Amino acid sequence: MQQSAERIDVAGLVADLNSLLRLKTTVIGMKLFAQAADMEAIPKIRRPNAIHTTDQIVSMASRLGWTVGITADDLVGSQCRAVIGLAPRDEKWLAGENYVGVWHGTAEDARKRQEALDVVPFGQYQALAVSPLASGRLDPPDICLVYATPGQMIILINGLQYTGYRKFEWGVVGETACADSWGRALKTGEPSLSLPCYAERRYGGVPDEEMLMALKPAHLAKAIEGMKALAKNGLRYPIPPYGIQSDVRAGMGVSYAKK
Repeated sequence: MQQSAERIDVAGLVADLNSLLRLKTTVIGMKLFAQAADMEAIPKIRRPNAIHTTDQIVSMASRLGWTVGITADDLVGSQCRAVIGLAPRDEKWLAGENYVGVWHGTAEDARKRQEALDVVPFGQYQALAVSPLASGRLDPPDICLVYATPGQMIILINGLQYTGYRKFEWGVVGETACADSWGRALKTGEPSLSLPCYAERRYGGVPDEEMLMALKPAHLAKAIEGMKALAKNGLRYPIPPYGIQSDVRAGMGVSYAKK
């Protein structure tokens, strides 16, 4: 697959990723827009006719295959808006008063959680769109969102680490875990793994077994090249159970006997 720093064959990435990991959920892209009119110009864009969480908007793309665009007015409140840079992290938002006695026992705990969230800086963008990555409608997306089981996800991470190794250190904010995934990836440009939170599962329909990785298209391409190399070494998904009482030397010998 030919790729460059300027253009990446996103449809090819999706085909490779599904071949390597056998994903059941559509891989999608997410893109921020400085002007709402640019979002509205995307081919086959859908605009909500009700108020939603960002989790629901994301799942319209990943579960239904839709291309959806939003502005701040389409989202239920400042929490969803602020994570994607469509509302400010002002004093009221930082106080997190609505979460006291719900997700946190004290006002201090609620503030600490709000302060811990990774969010897109306010004032740069007016709109956001999500779309199946293979559609190419975001051309290119800012980030890709990959929902996967833990077994699939560790192979994806191994692919990212095959060359240019680095230790990934990810945090868990708890509720509002979208700040751990698309909030952090949009803010920093770094691959960002999350455990989808209660809201993502209740309102976004994320299944119990899925985790979420948000990463730039170039990072996804790197992971795929790494996974292809791992597959040639016999390290691929699905990971076949060897047997907890078997002599391990025969199995490990396949990978390490010649080393």
